[in-house]
Amino acid sequence: MNTRPSKIVCVGRSYADHARELGNAIPDRPVLFMKPPSSLISLEEGISWNSDWGSCHYECELTLRIDRTLKAETDPKKALEAIGAMTLGLDLTLRDVQDDLKKKGHPWERAKAFDGSCILADWIDASEVQNWDDVHYTLHINDELRQKGDTSFLIFDIGSLLADISQVFTLEAGDVVMTGTPAGVAALAKGDRLKMTLKGQAQDYVWNAEVKA
Repeated sequence: MNTRPSKIVCVGRSYADHARELGNAIPDRPVLFMKPPSSLISLEEGISWNSDWGSCHYECELTLRIDRTLKAETDPKKALEAIGAMTLGLDLTLRDVQDDLKKKGHPWERAKAFDGSCILADWIDASEVQNWDDVHYTLHINDELRQKGDTSFLIFDIGSLLADISQVFTLEAGDVVMTGTPAGVAALAKGDRLKMTLKGQAQDYVWNAEVKA
């Protein structure tokens, strides 16, 4: 990737089934957190983490690139117009670290924002989507289907989500939004083979990677 965003805004518990699988309450407003630009790497660079930090879970997510400034927008339809591209991303989570931080009431950055925790595939032009409420993607690991994303099941639709984020953080051109993960998260292991598939209007986009850690 040649440029880095000013920020990466992530959405937690955006699918009810994922909130339930982790024993979390279903939110009544978007749960937001951020990753720094230093967390961002391309899928081609591989998947790795410091094994001394404990288990690392995959979270496959539809990821958006904002191509024009979005600030205090109240119209979800206008918010959608700011999307320039999409891809699939992996929000890596050090689950043991996160669980320990939660118990202590501490912030999660050590578990969510470490270097290499935001892994993105190649950007696809947003014109590939005609209906943001009907975007589908899958994650297979070692040829087994692990996650199946469908934006029609998001608690907050994409337009409303972007409008809400823009009330808190001004989204600037180049910024990245990770829209949250469906159920099926689990720990990664060295040698795992991942295949992420994003269904576009014209074709399916497929990316492969292997865990190096």
